[in-house]
Amino acid sequence: MDKESVIYFRDVPIYQRDSMVFSGASLEIKQGEFVYLIGKTGTGKSSLLKAMYAELPVKQGEAMVAGFNLLGIRTREIPLLRRKLGIIFQDFQLLSDRNVEENLMFVLKATGWKNKKEMMGQIKDVLQKVGLSTKGFKLPHQLSGGEQQRVSIARSLLNNPEIILADEPTGNLDPETSREIMRLLIEISQAGRAVLMATHNYLLLNEFSSRIIRCEAGKLHSL
Repeated sequence: MDKESVIYFRDVPIYQRDSMVFSGASLEIKQGEFVYLIGKTGTGKSSLLKAMYAELPVKQGEAMVAGFNLLGIRTREIPLLRRKLGIIFQDFQLLSDRNVEENLMFVLKATGWKNKKEMMGQIKDVLQKVGLSTKGFKLPHQLSGGEQQRVSIARSLLNNPEIILADEPTGNLDPETSREIMRLLIEISQAGRAVLMATHNYLLLNEFSSRIIRCEAGKLHSL
């Protein structure tokens, strides 16, 4: 595995409960790469991402993510791994009773930040990066779907991750807002982070061309 690789899987079987999703997943993603993960519903896109952030266990093959060996990773190491990852979900997963800044503060506290001044500085920085500098006081329901997804992208950047894992990040958004989110994710990649984005929106693939990996019949295929 060369030193620039931030994700490296070789012949990794992945199970969702007792059902085998991949008989042997193999892929390699380097620092600063933007890669699409495509495939029909049920072909394992989300399961692969869950294996990468250690929600599903990896028991065979070779699997390295952000310098962590996923084979036999200890429970206490999983939070350290996840600090090196930014995870973006389709359904935003924001706390509805807290404003934007409080949502981000919650994550910083949960990941071990202590200094209030540094925490506020980091929150302001990530909100500026996603174009929401003036929206920190708003509750999630006061934001559009696109703005809520921008908050979840800001949240994913809080711990300066090496890798962004995005699971259908435009799935609940209209076409124009989807394009805005894509431009933002590509910017993040160009700044040096690897971005792996699971999607079934093939229009975006045509408009924002990049490397594609397809999930099919228990394997990964580079296109």
